[in-house]
Amino acid sequence: MDVQLVAVERSVWSGRATSVFARTTEGEIGILPNHIPLLGALTDVEVVRIDSVDEGQLYFVVYGGFLSVGKDRVSVLAESVELRDEIDVDAARSDLDSADEHTAKRAKARLRAAGQPA
Repeated sequence: MDVQLVAVERSVWSGRATSVFARTTEGEIGILPNHIPLLGALTDVEVVRIDSVDEGQLYFVVYGGFLSVGKDRVSVLAESVELRDEIDVDAARSDLDSADEHTAKRAKARLRAAGQPA
């Protein structure tokens, strides 16, 4: 299926994928080819995994937005996105100690996307 991941400021990734996993406000969802059409609101901060046909498993931290599923097509429209390679693991670890719950939640998502224990 065709997948697009787009942030407000840039197109992040597009290509063919065998599955997409995301957390919506209704719960975690896995999208496979021929999934029924749907529109879901993404949670404020969460990891989205795309199982790419050519690149394997890709991880992104997505900050808010929507997931749209149509015929053989998935679009993730986010306010902001961080790619796994863009994540500063040391900064995320230091943010875990923050008294601010939102900052700590963002740090945990960033560490999970980077393949690190949170």
